[in-house]
Amino acid sequence: MYWDSKLETINKEELEALQFKRLIKILKTVTKNVNFYKEKFKAVGISPGDIKTLADVKKLPFTTGEDLKATYPDGLLAIKKEDVVRLHTSSGTTGKPKAIFFSARDIDSAAELMARCFVMTGVTRSDVFQNMMTYGLFTGALVMHYGAEKLGVLVIPAGPGNSERQLTLMKDFKTTVVHITPSYALYFADFLEKKGISSQRYLSLKRAFIGAEPHTEETRQKIEKLLGIDAYNSYGLSEMNGPGVAFECIYKNGMHIWEDNFLVEIIGPATGEPLPEGEKGELVLTTLNREAMPLIRYRTRDITSIISEPCKCGRTHRRLTRIAGRTDDMLIVRGVNIFPQQIEKVLMSIPGVGKNYLIKLEGLDEMTIQAEFDLSVFDGQVEHLVQLQNQIVNKLNSEILIKPKVEILPPGSLAVSEGKAKRVIDNRTI
Repeated sequence: MYWDSKLETINKEELEALQFKRLIKILKTVTKNVNFYKEKFKAVGISPGDIKTLADVKKLPFTTGEDLKATYPDGLLAIKKEDVVRLHTSSGTTGKPKAIFFSARDIDSAAELMARCFVMTGVTRSDVFQNMMTYGLFTGALVMHYGAEKLGVLVIPAGPGNSERQLTLMKDFKTTVVHITPSYALYFADFLEKKGISSQRYLSLKRAFIGAEPHTEETRQKIEKLLGIDAYNSYGLSEMNGPGVAFECIYKNGMHIWEDNFLVEIIGPATGEPLPEGEKGELVLTTLNREAMPLIRYRTRDITSIISEPCKCGRTHRRLTRIAGRTDDMLIVRGVNIFPQQIEKVLMSIPGVGKNYLIKLEGLDEMTIQAEFDLSVFDGQVEHLVQLQNQIVNKLNSEILIKPKVEILPPGSLAVSEGKAKRVIDNRTI
Protein backbone atom coordinates (compact mmCIF):
# COMPACT_ATOMS: atom_id res chain seq x y z
CA MET A 1 0.00 0.00 0.00
CA TYR A 2 1.33 3.42 -1.01
CA TRP A 3 0.37 7.03 -0.35
CA ASP A 4 1.87 8.20 -3.67
CA SER A 5 2.81 5.13 -5.70
CA LYS A 6 4.24 7.14 -8.59
CA LEU A 7 6.83 8.91 -6.42
CA GLU A 8 7.45 6.08 -3.93
CA THR A 9 8.28 3.56 -6.68
CA ILE A 10 9.95 5.98 -9.10
CA ASN A 11 12.81 4.42 -11.08
CA LYS A 12 16.39 5.55 -10.59
CA GLU A 13 16.70 7.49 -13.85
CA GLU A 14 13.49 9.45 -13.30
CA LEU A 15 14.40 10.11 -9.67
CA GLU A 16 17.84 11.45 -10.55
CA ALA A 17 16.35 13.69 -13.26
CA LEU A 18 13.85 15.06 -10.74
CA GLN A 19 16.56 15.56 -8.14
CA PHE A 20 18.79 17.45 -10.57
CA LYS A 21 15.94 19.69 -11.74
CA ARG A 22 15.03 20.54 -8.15
CA LEU A 23 18.67 21.00 -7.11
CA ILE A 24 19.36 23.58 -9.83
CA LYS A 25 16.15 25.45 -8.95
CA ILE A 26 17.15 25.55 -5.27
CA LEU A 27 20.69 26.72 -6.09
CA LYS A 28 19.37 29.54 -8.25
CA THR A 29 16.96 30.57 -5.48
CA VAL A 30 19.54 30.73 -2.71
CA THR A 31 22.11 32.44 -4.93
CA LYS A 32 19.58 35.15 -5.70
CA ASN A 33 17.80 35.51 -2.33
CA VAL A 34 20.15 34.40 0.47
CA ASN A 35 23.25 36.54 1.04
CA PHE A 36 24.84 33.78 3.12
CA TYR A 37 24.90 31.40 0.16
CA LYS A 38 25.66 34.13 -2.36
CA GLU A 39 28.84 35.00 -0.44
CA LYS A 40 29.71 31.38 0.33
CA PHE A 41 29.48 30.32 -3.32
CA LYS A 42 31.42 33.41 -4.40
CA ALA A 43 34.21 32.55 -1.94
CA VAL A 44 34.78 29.16 -3.57
CA GLY A 45 34.21 30.47 -7.10
CA ILE A 46 31.14 28.42 -7.98
CA SER A 47 27.72 29.19 -9.42
CA PRO A 48 24.63 27.07 -10.25
CA GLY A 49 25.82 26.87 -13.85
CA ASP A 50 28.89 24.90 -12.71
CA ILE A 51 26.70 22.05 -11.42
CA LYS A 52 26.30 19.76 -14.43
CA THR A 53 25.44 16.48 -12.66
CA LEU A 54 24.29 15.35 -9.21
CA ALA A 55 27.84 14.25 -8.49
CA ASP A 56 28.93 17.88 -8.81
CA VAL A 57 27.15 18.67 -5.54
CA LYS A 58 30.41 17.84 -3.77
CA LYS A 59 31.86 21.04 -5.25
CA LEU A 60 29.47 23.07 -3.12
CA PRO A 61 30.44 24.17 0.41
CA PHE A 62 28.84 22.59 3.47
CA THR A 63 26.27 24.26 5.72
CA THR A 64 26.63 23.54 9.44
CA GLY A 65 24.65 23.98 12.62
CA GLU A 66 27.02 26.79 13.54
CA ASP A 67 26.07 28.57 10.31
CA LEU A 68 22.40 28.44 11.33
CA LYS A 69 23.25 29.93 14.71
CA ALA A 70 25.50 32.60 13.18
CA THR A 71 22.74 33.71 10.77
CA TYR A 72 20.05 33.71 13.48
CA PRO A 73 17.32 34.87 13.42
CA ASP A 74 16.48 35.03 9.69
CA GLY A 75 19.72 35.17 7.69
CA LEU A 76 18.89 32.00 5.72
CA LEU A 77 15.36 32.98 4.76
CA ALA A 78 14.82 32.65 0.99
CA ILE A 79 11.35 34.21 0.73
CA LYS A 80 9.70 37.38 2.00
CA LYS A 81 8.92 37.28 5.70
CA GLU A 82 5.24 37.98 5.02
CA ASP A 83 5.14 34.67 3.09
CA VAL A 84 6.33 32.72 6.15
CA VAL A 85 3.57 31.06 8.17
CA ARG A 86 5.47 29.00 10.77
CA LEU A 87 8.61 29.21 12.88
CA HIS A 88 10.17 26.27 14.72
CA THR A 89 13.48 26.18 16.55
CA SER A 90 15.89 23.43 17.39
CA SER A 91 15.74 21.86 20.83
CA GLY A 92 19.24 22.99 21.76
CA THR A 93 19.58 24.02 25.40
CA THR A 94 22.66 26.26 25.19
CA GLY A 95 23.44 29.35 23.12
CA LYS A 96 21.33 30.54 20.22
CA PRO A 97 18.80 28.06 18.79
CA LYS A 98 18.48 27.22 15.10
CA ALA A 99 15.45 28.99 13.66
CA ILE A 100 13.60 27.06 10.93
CA PHE A 101 10.98 28.83 8.78
CA PHE A 102 8.11 27.22 6.89
CA SER A 103 5.91 28.53 4.11
CA ALA A 104 2.39 27.16 3.70
CA ARG A 105 3.68 24.89 0.93
CA ASP A 106 6.54 23.69 3.17
CA ILE A 107 4.06 22.64 5.86
CA ASP A 108 1.93 20.82 3.31
CA SER A 109 5.02 19.08 1.87
CA ALA A 110 6.15 17.98 5.34
CA ALA A 111 2.67 16.60 6.06
CA GLU A 112 2.71 14.82 2.71
CA LEU A 113 5.98 13.05 3.53
CA MET A 114 4.65 12.13 6.96
CA ALA A 115 1.51 10.64 5.39
CA ARG A 116 3.77 8.44 3.25
CA CYS A 117 5.47 7.25 6.43
CA PHE A 118 2.17 6.42 8.15
CA VAL A 119 0.91 4.44 5.18
CA MET A 120 4.06 2.35 4.76
CA THR A 121 3.70 1.07 8.33
CA GLY A 122 0.14 -0.07 7.62
CA VAL A 123 -1.79 2.83 9.17
CA THR A 124 -5.20 3.57 7.60
CA ARG A 125 -8.08 6.02 8.13
CA SER A 126 -9.61 3.59 10.63
CA ASP A 127 -6.70 4.05 13.07
CA VAL A 128 -6.65 6.34 16.12
CA PHE A 129 -3.37 8.21 16.63
CA GLN A 130 -2.35 9.45 20.10
CA ASN A 131 0.46 11.97 19.81
CA MET A 132 2.45 11.84 23.07
CA MET A 133 5.18 14.27 22.01
CA THR A 134 5.74 17.86 23.13
CA TYR A 135 3.80 20.44 21.13
CA GLY A 136 5.41 23.84 20.59
CA LEU A 137 8.70 24.95 19.05
CA PHE A 138 9.75 21.30 18.67
CA THR A 139 8.80 20.11 15.14
CA GLY A 140 8.14 16.48 16.04
CA ALA A 141 4.60 16.64 17.38
CA LEU A 142 3.07 19.13 14.95
CA VAL A 143 4.54 17.72 11.73
CA MET A 144 3.43 14.19 12.59
CA HIS A 145 0.04 15.55 13.68
CA TYR A 146 -0.46 17.22 10.29
CA GLY A 147 0.64 14.08 8.45
CA ALA A 148 -1.88 11.94 10.31
CA GLU A 149 -4.68 14.41 9.60
CA LYS A 150 -3.73 14.48 5.91
CA LEU A 151 -4.21 10.71 5.86
CA GLY A 152 -7.58 11.12 7.59
CA VAL A 153 -6.61 9.48 10.87
CA LEU A 154 -8.34 10.53 14.09
CA VAL A 155 -5.66 12.45 16.05
CA ILE A 156 -5.54 12.84 19.83
CA PRO A 157 -3.02 15.66 20.60
CA ALA A 158 -2.29 14.30 24.09
CA GLY A 159 1.18 15.78 24.54
CA PRO A 160 3.74 14.17 26.86
CA GLY A 161 3.52 12.83 30.39
CA ASN A 162 0.54 12.32 32.73
CA SER A 163 0.37 8.55 32.31
CA GLU A 164 -3.05 8.26 33.96
CA ARG A 165 -4.54 10.61 31.39
CA GLN A 166 -2.71 8.85 28.55
CA LEU A 167 -4.13 5.52 29.68
CA THR A 168 -7.66 6.91 29.97
CA LEU A 169 -7.47 8.31 26.43
CA MET A 170 -6.15 5.00 25.11
CA LYS A 171 -8.97 3.04 26.74
CA ASP A 172 -11.82 5.43 25.98
CA PHE A 173 -10.96 6.15 22.34
CA LYS A 174 -9.28 2.82 21.48
CA THR A 175 -5.95 4.29 20.44
CA THR A 176 -4.12 2.08 17.92
CA VAL A 177 -0.98 4.16 17.18
CA VAL A 178 1.21 6.31 19.45
CA HIS A 179 4.09 8.71 18.83
CA ILE A 180 6.39 8.52 21.82
CA THR A 181 10.02 8.78 22.93
CA PRO A 182 11.69 5.41 23.61
CA SER A 183 12.44 6.35 27.21
CA TYR A 184 8.81 7.26 27.92
CA ALA A 185 7.61 4.11 26.14
CA LEU A 186 9.65 2.04 28.61
CA TYR A 187 8.36 4.11 31.51
CA PHE A 188 4.76 3.72 30.32
CA ALA A 189 5.21 -0.05 30.03
CA ASP A 190 6.39 -0.06 33.65
CA PHE A 191 3.39 2.10 34.62
CA LEU A 192 1.01 -0.42 33.04
CA GLU A 193 2.78 -3.31 34.74
CA LYS A 194 2.43 -1.69 38.17
CA LYS A 195 -1.30 -1.22 37.53
CA GLY A 196 -1.61 -4.85 36.47
CA ILE A 197 -2.77 -3.88 32.98
CA SER A 198 -1.85 -5.98 29.95
CA SER A 199 -1.72 -3.76 26.87
CA GLN A 200 -2.58 -6.74 24.64
CA ARG A 201 -5.67 -7.59 26.68
CA TYR A 202 -7.06 -4.20 27.70
CA LEU A 203 -5.79 -1.76 25.05
CA SER A 204 -6.08 -1.53 21.26
CA LEU A 205 -2.46 -0.49 20.65
CA LYS A 206 -0.85 -1.90 17.52
CA ARG A 207 2.02 0.44 16.63
CA ALA A 208 4.39 2.94 18.18
CA PHE A 209 6.43 5.49 16.26
CA ILE A 210 9.48 6.10 18.42
CA GLY A 211 11.83 9.00 17.91
CA ALA A 212 13.31 12.26 19.25
CA GLU A 213 15.99 10.25 21.09
CA PRO A 214 18.70 7.98 19.71
CA HIS A 215 17.95 4.39 20.63
CA THR A 216 19.21 0.93 19.81
CA GLU A 217 17.60 -2.10 18.21
CA GLU A 218 17.70 -3.75 21.64
CA THR A 219 15.60 -0.92 23.09
CA ARG A 220 13.09 -1.22 20.24
CA GLN A 221 12.77 -4.95 20.87
CA LYS A 222 12.23 -4.38 24.59
CA ILE A 223 9.45 -1.85 23.86
CA GLU A 224 7.80 -4.27 21.43
CA LYS A 225 7.91 -7.11 23.93
CA LEU A 226 6.68 -5.10 26.89
CA LEU A 227 3.78 -3.42 25.06
CA GLY A 228 3.01 -6.20 22.58
CA ILE A 229 3.16 -3.86 19.57
CA ASP A 230 5.22 -3.07 16.48
CA ALA A 231 7.64 -0.20 17.13
CA TYR A 232 8.92 1.72 14.11
CA ASN A 233 12.15 3.67 13.95
CA SER A 234 12.01 7.11 12.37
CA TYR A 235 14.52 9.80 11.47
CA GLY A 236 14.10 13.51 11.25
CA LEU A 237 15.62 16.78 12.36
CA SER A 238 14.21 20.27 12.68
CA GLU A 239 16.53 21.60 9.98
CA MET A 240 14.95 19.20 7.45
CA ASN A 241 11.24 19.64 8.40
CA GLY A 242 11.31 17.47 11.52
CA PRO A 243 10.03 13.88 11.43
CA GLY A 244 9.25 12.19 8.12
CA VAL A 245 12.70 12.55 6.56
CA ALA A 246 13.16 8.77 6.73
CA PHE A 247 10.99 6.00 8.15
CA GLU A 248 10.82 2.23 8.36
CA CYS A 249 8.32 0.26 6.31
CA ILE A 250 6.67 -2.93 7.60
CA TYR A 251 9.86 -4.91 6.92
CA LYS A 252 11.91 -2.79 9.36
CA ASN A 253 15.11 -3.16 7.38
CA GLY A 254 16.39 0.40 7.36
CA MET A 255 14.57 3.72 7.00
CA HIS A 256 13.44 4.80 3.53
CA ILE A 257 14.66 8.36 2.99
CA TRP A 258 12.50 10.41 0.63
CA GLU A 259 15.03 11.17 -2.08
CA ASP A 260 12.65 13.29 -4.13
CA ASN A 261 12.89 15.81 -1.25
CA PHE A 262 16.43 15.26 0.03
CA LEU A 263 19.74 14.73 -1.73
CA VAL A 264 21.71 12.25 0.38
CA GLU A 265 25.49 12.04 0.92
CA ILE A 266 27.67 10.12 3.37
CA ILE A 267 31.02 11.73 4.17
CA GLY A 268 33.98 11.04 6.41
CA PRO A 269 33.35 13.13 9.55
CA ALA A 270 37.01 14.18 9.77
CA THR A 271 37.80 14.60 6.05
CA GLY A 272 34.49 15.82 4.64
CA GLU A 273 35.12 13.57 1.63
CA PRO A 274 32.38 11.34 0.14
CA LEU A 275 32.48 7.70 1.27
CA PRO A 276 31.63 4.63 -0.85
CA GLU A 277 28.00 3.54 -0.68
CA GLY A 278 27.42 1.22 2.25
CA GLU A 279 30.23 2.67 4.36
CA LYS A 280 29.31 4.30 7.66
CA GLY A 281 29.89 8.03 8.01
CA GLU A 282 28.21 11.40 8.58
CA LEU A 283 24.90 12.06 6.85
CA VAL A 284 24.75 15.22 4.71
CA LEU A 285 21.41 16.40 3.32
CA THR A 286 20.38 19.00 0.76
CA THR A 287 16.73 20.10 0.68
CA LEU A 288 15.23 19.75 -2.79
CA ASN A 289 11.66 20.90 -2.17
CA ARG A 290 11.95 23.51 0.60
CA GLU A 291 10.61 26.98 -0.19
CA ALA A 292 11.19 29.20 2.87
CA MET A 293 14.59 28.01 4.02
CA PRO A 294 16.49 25.69 1.67
CA LEU A 295 19.71 24.21 3.06
CA ILE A 296 22.64 23.12 0.91
CA ARG A 297 24.83 20.17 1.98
CA TYR A 298 23.77 20.37 5.62
CA ARG A 299 26.04 18.38 7.96
CA THR A 300 23.61 16.59 10.26
CA ARG A 301 26.36 15.13 12.54
CA ASP A 302 24.40 11.85 12.51
CA ILE A 303 26.35 8.66 11.80
CA THR A 304 24.71 6.17 9.44
CA SER A 305 25.14 4.38 6.11
CA ILE A 306 23.06 3.84 2.97
CA ILE A 307 21.32 0.58 2.05
CA SER A 308 20.84 0.52 -1.72
CA GLU A 309 19.54 -3.05 -2.16
CA PRO A 310 15.87 -3.27 -3.20
CA CYS A 311 13.32 -3.44 -0.39
CA LYS A 312 10.56 -6.06 -0.39
CA CYS A 313 7.96 -3.31 0.07
CA GLY A 314 8.62 -2.15 -3.51
CA ARG A 315 9.69 1.39 -2.64
CA THR A 316 12.72 2.47 -4.63
CA HIS A 317 14.01 5.19 -2.31
CA ARG A 318 17.20 4.02 -0.61
CA ARG A 319 17.33 3.38 3.10
CA LEU A 320 19.42 4.59 6.01
CA THR A 321 20.69 2.23 8.66
CA ARG A 322 19.82 2.96 12.29
CA ILE A 323 21.61 6.13 13.45
CA ALA A 324 24.70 4.90 15.30
CA GLY A 325 25.24 8.18 17.15
CA ARG A 326 26.18 11.79 16.58
CA THR A 327 29.68 13.08 16.03
CA ASP A 328 29.05 15.69 18.73
CA ASP A 329 27.65 13.10 21.19
CA MET A 330 30.76 10.94 21.13
CA LEU A 331 32.47 10.60 24.50
CA ILE A 332 36.22 10.28 24.87
CA VAL A 333 36.99 8.34 28.04
CA ARG A 334 40.58 7.34 28.86
CA GLY A 335 41.46 7.91 25.20
CA VAL A 336 38.66 5.66 23.90
CA ASN A 337 35.90 6.97 21.60
CA ILE A 338 32.51 5.84 22.91
CA PHE A 339 28.97 6.48 21.67
CA PRO A 340 26.27 6.35 24.37
CA GLN A 341 24.26 4.00 22.16
CA GLN A 342 26.99 1.38 22.49
CA ILE A 343 26.31 1.34 26.22
CA GLU A 344 22.54 1.23 25.72
CA LYS A 345 22.91 -1.68 23.31
CA VAL A 346 24.71 -3.74 25.97
CA LEU A 347 22.32 -2.81 28.79
CA MET A 348 19.13 -3.51 26.85
CA SER A 349 20.45 -6.91 25.69
CA ILE A 350 20.78 -8.21 29.28
CA PRO A 351 17.49 -9.69 30.60
CA GLY A 352 18.05 -8.58 34.20
CA VAL A 353 18.42 -4.88 33.33
CA GLY A 354 15.30 -2.78 33.79
CA LYS A 355 13.95 0.13 31.77
CA ASN A 356 16.18 3.04 32.81
CA TYR A 357 19.88 3.88 32.99
CA LEU A 358 22.27 6.82 33.34
CA ILE A 359 25.88 7.41 32.27
CA LYS A 360 27.88 9.60 34.67
CA LEU A 361 31.35 11.00 33.98
CA GLU A 362 33.18 12.49 36.96
CA GLY A 363 36.62 13.29 38.33
CA LEU A 364 39.54 13.07 35.97
CA ASP A 365 37.99 10.49 33.64
CA GLU A 366 35.80 8.12 35.66
CA MET A 367 32.70 6.52 34.12
CA THR A 368 29.85 5.16 36.21
CA ILE A 369 26.86 3.35 34.73
CA GLN A 370 23.73 3.40 36.87
CA ALA A 371 21.17 0.81 35.77
CA GLU A 372 17.90 -0.25 37.34
CA PHE A 373 17.30 -3.98 37.71
CA ASP A 374 14.22 -5.81 36.46
CA LEU A 375 12.19 -6.95 39.46
CA SER A 376 10.50 -9.67 37.40
CA VAL A 377 13.89 -11.28 36.79
CA PHE A 378 15.79 -10.47 39.98
CA ASP A 379 14.51 -10.73 43.54
CA GLY A 380 16.84 -8.03 44.86
CA GLN A 381 19.09 -10.42 46.79
CA VAL A 382 22.63 -9.08 47.02
CA GLU A 383 24.37 -12.08 45.47
CA HIS A 384 22.08 -12.02 42.43
CA LEU A 385 22.60 -8.31 41.90
CA VAL A 386 26.39 -8.76 42.15
CA GLN A 387 26.15 -11.38 39.39
CA LEU A 388 24.18 -8.93 37.24
CA GLN A 389 26.69 -6.18 37.98
CA ASN A 390 29.62 -8.39 36.92
CA GLN A 391 27.80 -9.42 33.75
CA ILE A 392 27.25 -5.78 32.78
CA VAL A 393 30.88 -4.82 33.51
CA ASN A 394 32.24 -7.69 31.41
CA LYS A 395 29.92 -7.06 28.46
CA LEU A 396 30.64 -3.34 28.51
CA ASN A 397 34.36 -4.01 28.62
CA SER A 398 34.03 -6.14 25.46
CA GLU A 399 31.99 -3.43 23.69
CA ILE A 400 33.71 -0.17 24.72
CA LEU A 401 37.14 -1.52 25.76
CA ILE A 402 37.11 -0.01 29.24
CA LYS A 403 35.69 -1.23 32.56
CA PRO A 404 33.30 1.35 34.01
CA LYS A 405 31.97 1.30 37.54
CA VAL A 406 28.44 -0.17 37.53
CA GLU A 407 25.77 0.59 40.12
CA ILE A 408 22.61 -1.54 40.22
CA LEU A 409 19.57 0.35 41.48
CA PRO A 410 15.98 -0.62 42.36
CA PRO A 411 13.28 0.08 39.73
CA GLY A 412 12.11 3.70 39.79
CA SER A 413 15.35 5.08 41.25
CA LEU A 414 16.30 7.15 38.22
CA ALA A 415 14.36 10.17 37.01
CA VAL A 416 12.18 9.83 33.91
CA SER A 417 11.81 12.82 31.61
CA GLU A 418 8.54 13.63 29.87
CA GLY A 419 10.58 15.01 26.98
CA LYS A 420 13.93 13.83 25.67
CA ALA A 421 15.74 11.61 28.14
CA LYS A 422 19.03 12.87 29.56
CA ARG A 423 21.26 9.81 29.44
CA VAL A 424 24.68 11.39 30.03
CA ILE A 425 25.86 13.65 32.85
CA ASP A 426 29.42 14.87 32.29
CA ASN A 427 30.93 16.49 35.39
CA ARG A 428 34.57 15.76 34.59
CA THR A 429 37.22 18.15 35.80
CA ILE A 430 39.53 17.63 32.82
